[in-house]
Amino acid sequence: MTYFHFTSVTRIADLAPGSFEIAALERGSWRRGQYLAAMVVGNEVLPYEIELVDGRVSSVVPGDLIIGALGTRAATLECVGDWTAIGDDLRLEALSMAGVIGRCTSRSPFARPVIPLEYMGHLRGTDGPLAMDQFALSPQPQTYDVPTVLIIGTSMDAGKTFAAQRVIRSLNKRGHRVVASKLTGVGRYRDVLSMRDAGAEQVFDFCDAGLPSTVVPTQEYERALEPLLSSIAALEPDVSVVEAGASPLEPYNGDACVRRLQPHTRCVILCATDPYAAQGVMSAFGVTPDLIAGKATSTQAAVTLVERLTGVKALNLLDPDAKPELWKILSGALSLS
Repeated sequence: MTYFHFTSVTRIADLAPGSFEIAALERGSWRRGQYLAAMVVGNEVLPYEIELVDGRVSSVVPGDLIIGALGTRAATLECVGDWTAIGDDLRLEALSMAGVIGRCTSRSPFARPVIPLEYMGHLRGTDGPLAMDQFALSPQPQTYDVPTVLIIGTSMDAGKTFAAQRVIRSLNKRGHRVVASKLTGVGRYRDVLSMRDAGAEQVFDFCDAGLPSTVVPTQEYERALEPLLSSIAALEPDVSVVEAGASPLEPYNGDACVRRLQPHTRCVILCATDPYAAQGVMSAFGVTPDLIAGKATSTQAAVTLVERLTGVKALNLLDPDAKPELWKILSGALSLS
């Protein structure tokens, strides 16, 4: 039996052995979210890393077989690529560790190499090619009306997921039921798993809605978002903690996410890479957060500069002494005792 490494974008699908076959699909019939099989090629000296369905990171070398999904990435600090950029040579790359597959068109020289792949075929079920949206969440009857803590950033790697963990722990410690989610970005299971480890009762991300990343037309994103929100509402949490990956100004539909959640958002935390980035997003996006955190607050000098530039409270959430002030902000915004 052939052994495949199932990447984490396949975690929503029922891909048991014998439930699918692998067959080549003509290029004109490819579409976003379809599952395909590929062989790792390239440099055997340096093992590559992928994220598996359980969130564990595993090494792969040339000759190993992986299963991922066609998608798009537009990372400011790592890799840019798109499944539509795949040419007639069928040269592929894993654009993320989670198994988003396309053709890399730009990469930071400071980022890890993308994984070069050779196309083996699409996964096919009894009714044709298998894709993520076939396994997506179904809408629930509940309307989303949950008090929401929204965490946005100035870019990737600004400290948003860590801030979410701190918020969840603060709420959980005081007995409040939390459901956490990451609603924009590119597929990576690690982030929402860390929220669950922090005490969230349940976690979701856009992969649950059938999207390998949220670089999609806005209407498509908005349609996919509704089953996610209704699924969160169905759990009747006290608080919904939401991370919007990347920044609202990048092509991940962060702005659409912020607009949709605005009626329910009680607290906004902006995570910034530096003090001037915080000021830039506030000005460009027209948002005034309740708190600024992230790498921009790494030292007292940075905190002072952020507050002077923006007029907004800033906290270094890595500092244990910041916990009482964080709770004061959260409890005031959410009207919690």
